Amino acid sequence: MSSSFLRLSSVNLHIDGIGKVLFERSDKAKRLSISVRPLKGVRVAVPPHISFEKAEQLIYTKADWIREHQSRMEEQEEKVTVYTHDSDFRTRHHTLRLLTHARYDMRCLVENGYINVFYPAFKDVCEADVQKFIRKSIEEAYRKEAKQYLPQRLAYFAEKFGFTYQNVFIKNAKSRWGSCSFNDNINLNLHLMRLPEDLCDYVILHELAHTVEKNHGPQFWALLDTVCPDSKNLDKKLKAFRISIF
Repeated sequence: MSSSFLRLSSVNLHIDGIGKVLFERSDKAKRLSISVRPLKGVRVAVPPHISFEKAEQLIYTKADWIREHQSRMEEQEEKVTVYTHDSDFRTRHHTLRLLTHARYDMRCLVENGYINVFYPAFKDVCEADVQKFIRKSIEEAYRKEAKQYLPQRLAYFAEKFGFTYQNVFIKNAKSRWGSCSFNDNINLNLHLMRLPEDLCDYVILHELAHTVEKNHGPQFWALLDTVCPDSKNLDKKLKAFRISIF
């Protein structure tokens, strides 16, 4: 590895037996951290006290572990949706429309019932960066719909069942559909817009119940059952859904 790489914040390298690996400087990392994720590949978070050259050497000692996880990653990637001009994709209120333009960048316009994704005419729609941008554009449509729908749905159930809360925030959380703070601020995930209506309502009622009961003890479930009689069954169904867009 060239000494010039030491001044970079990140670098992509080809590692024999593994393929492309992204080495990325991280001030928060206390040790070398390797992640293998669908659509993102292999990433190495490198703490300030370790050089990229040393990190590259250490990667070879973890090659077997990385290859094992790459196999799992590839299995997941096979399930990933590939959006093309033949795709018939709709959110609750928007239809995906893929368009080419004579520019080198990509842009998205969510309006009039469409998710208009513009990408360079010289690119193949199946290229990884185009697919990534399409998923981001779909996410923006869900965000717009979530901001219009979720706060009023929350207010409706709060009034109906006598709950009170402080503020509502729409988040793009990676691991939670919703949460309720100690001060009764409620966070709702924009990806709730991808769920069937009964599951979306269940999450909202779940968080409203937390304004009264802060844990998941028997009293919480008893309260939730009074406003959502099928709560245990809905909770099981919810576990079948991914939060991220695939």
